[in-house]
Amino acid sequence: MEEDLLATGALSPRLGHLADLVQRYAEPENAVAHGGHVSTIAAGHYTVRGLSRHVRLGEFVAHRSATGVHLGEVVRVEPELAFVCPIEPGEPIGIHDIVIRKGAFRLAPNEGWCGRAVNSLGEPIDGLGPLPSGDVSRPISNIAPPSMTRQRIQKGFRTGVRVIDIFSPLCLGQRLGIFAGSGVGKSTLLSMVARAEAFDKVVIALVGERGREVREFIEDTLGPHMQKSVAVVATSDESPMLRKMAPLSAVTIAEHFRDKGENVLLIVDSITRFAHAIREVATASGEPPIARGYPASVFTEMPRLLERAGPGPEGTGTITAIVSILVDGDNHNDPIADSTRGILDGHIVLKRSLAEEGRYPPIDPLASISRLARKAWTPDQEKLVSRLKTLVHRFEETRDLRLIGGYRPGSDPDLDMAVKQVPIIYETLKQTPGDRPSFDAFTDLATALKNGGPSQPAARRA
Repeated sequence: MEEDLLATGALSPRLGHLADLVQRYAEPENAVAHGGHVSTIAAGHYTVRGLSRHVRLGEFVAHRSATGVHLGEVVRVEPELAFVCPIEPGEPIGIHDIVIRKGAFRLAPNEGWCGRAVNSLGEPIDGLGPLPSGDVSRPISNIAPPSMTRQRIQKGFRTGVRVIDIFSPLCLGQRLGIFAGSGVGKSTLLSMVARAEAFDKVVIALVGERGREVREFIEDTLGPHMQKSVAVVATSDESPMLRKMAPLSAVTIAEHFRDKGENVLLIVDSITRFAHAIREVATASGEPPIARGYPASVFTEMPRLLERAGPGPEGTGTITAIVSILVDGDNHNDPIADSTRGILDGHIVLKRSLAEEGRYPPIDPLASISRLARKAWTPDQEKLVSRLKTLVHRFEETRDLRLIGGYRPGSDPDLDMAVKQVPIIYETLKQTPGDRPSFDAFTDLATALKNGGPSQPAARRA
């Protein structure tokens, strides 16, 4: 057995650093204390005998096979067996293969990670060479700062997206959800927000993303902003474990920059695919579903992830989180959307009907809410937005009446004003990723209303 343990064989290029771990436990007494062997193999997981007394739920193990050393996460522990979900898809697993306890998975972020794209394991995928390691390693399954030690949210910021800055303004340290069905424009809106100038660093988790879109997002959408950004990528063809780890690794990187006193923007696209990955892992380990096919662990993991964002302890920076939520079948009350909405500090709703009309971004200003808007608005702006919402509501609720010819000018002054001004408001709020970010959305709107329409098309980026 000792010779088998020492013969590390051909290691996986991505996980070759685990060779030292295998060597550390090469002695027979350590193998008995901290090692085990594969007992059974099933689709999505395998069981290990001999580790149950030494591992904890969520810890990682190193499995040595004929092709090298591979990682796995402990997803269930029984008196005699530990259930492990492998990190890499298609990992060759054999009965009696050696499995060594590794402990919590950790990352050591560094300033040199900016401008780079990494996978869920913190390894570079952009072909630009190895990443420097930071002085402090952090477990990716960390806990949020205690609530009474955290700073209070005080300061608003401009996203450059007019409809958000007017109707749902954001603050540094806020957590916002973008709710929409598939193909409505969530990723496009996230790319527009990612260009906000209020942040020192941007950390982006692309979870279950289409592989062809990764380079487009990094090179075209972020462009020069990539120099202050870190992208954590887990594409749709990767294992559920890697898709589950991507947001955890991203928030760990964001916490590194936050603790240095920087304001960080964390983007997760999407939290729904994170929930789907948790569901796949939990189902494979035998956890029963409780709500439309989702097991209880989904509703435990999501708050733990989202609560790590927000304002940091006194003397540190903030993590402003903007996450996208894919609502299945445009049902905004499905379990993931409903649960996430209760955790976040606001939500932006994208409507398919607005996208079909050609209004981009297709944000419904009446259904979108920022719970911290009053910290970003001035008193005059708050009164103005309240009036604008009244006009928009009046305009929309009388749409059918006006289409059948039941509206007569002069009979209702508020409706007359809505009919005159709301189309101008809608036209002013139109914005595409190619448009230059708005410096002052209220000034743009005031100028348009005064001139009877936008005075000129928004300037295009060079």
